[in-house]
Amino acid sequence: MSNQPPQNNTPGHAPAGSLLTATDLRKTYGTTAALDGAHFSIHPGEVVAVMGPSGSGKSTLLHCLAGIVTPDSGTLTYDGRDLSAMSDRERSALRRSEFGFVFQFGQLVPELTCVENVALPLRLAGTPRKDAERTALSWMERLEVDDLGPKRPGEVSGGQGQRVAVARALACGPRVLFADEPTGALDSLNGERVMQLLTEAARSTNAAVVLVTHEARVAAYSDREIVVRDGTSRDVSMEFTR
Repeated sequence: MSNQPPQNNTPGHAPAGSLLTATDLRKTYGTTAALDGAHFSIHPGEVVAVMGPSGSGKSTLLHCLAGIVTPDSGTLTYDGRDLSAMSDRERSALRRSEFGFVFQFGQLVPELTCVENVALPLRLAGTPRKDAERTALSWMERLEVDDLGPKRPGEVSGGQGQRVAVARALACGPRVLFADEPTGALDSLNGERVMQLLTEAARSTNAAVVLVTHEARVAAYSDREIVVRDGTSRDVSMEFTR
């Protein structure tokens, strides 16, 4: 159950205290409307699951929220700033310093060791190698993979690799963590453990988590659920509590 403040579910209204808010987002690829008036909001420390069938627009919504894709219309506000009005350079800097990402297949760099993978975002931000790897190891310990430091991604299991990917996403202290089907390539046991560790670690730092999934057992780790269908969204958690 979420401990976040009650939210106004009226389209166009930005809930008080929201960290990231989207209003009436529209995005078309050719003649296909990927988003057709979607709304979204999330508070610091909140885990929101974005659910929907394949092709519903949930991944497009995540990419817009993360500043990877620019919507055709609508407003995107992050920490009081207009995300859509930022330059590509500003959005890239935001993704390096304040956003973290976990993907379905981890996307670790195969040539680097696990600790080097986790330290990579810190190194790109200018942190000295020794300090970056010290921070990386501390996060790997929290995700129960600190013994994998010298190994390369090809030498670890899928569940272990995904925990390394979560550690990498959290190493820079992001304010928003975007997780796109983070357990989609894992068996149920490994998937459950990854979700436990991911949500516990994110909440310990008050990071918001945008969790895209089609699995109810994964969405169960969230505070709220947003269902996206045919490019539109609705907060089903609000409907359940009315």
